[in-house]
Amino acid sequence: MNVKDVIAIVNGKLLNPSADLDREIKGGCGADLMSDVLASIQPEAVLLTGLANPQVVRTAQMADVAAIVLVRGKQPPQETRLLAEEEGIPLITSPYGMFELCGRLFQAGLKSLESPVNE
Repeated sequence: MNVKDVIAIVNGKLLNPSADLDREIKGGCGADLMSDVLASIQPEAVLLTGLANPQVVRTAQMADVAAIVLVRGKQPPQETRLLAEEEGIPLITSPYGMFELCGRLFQAGLKSLESPVNE
């Protein structure tokens, strides 16, 4: 699955149009605590989150996240958009909540890329 596929599945809107839509996405993770993301996400995942601040992009960059989907139609501040553009991380907003987004992506064949925190 690639970023373009994810956008279609989540009825998303890409907020940084120059992002690579062909980047492969190997799985997903849903989290609002960036410490959980750093502790448990595996590379090349799509991150579903309700946080829209620049820290989300910084965390995604450190964790090798393939794309970020903001839930519930959240619109990030300009600083977040610019940072995502600079880092080349697709930033997407979707009208659905995190629970529904996880279900949609799982049903479409995307697996979880979350590791137990105690590993």
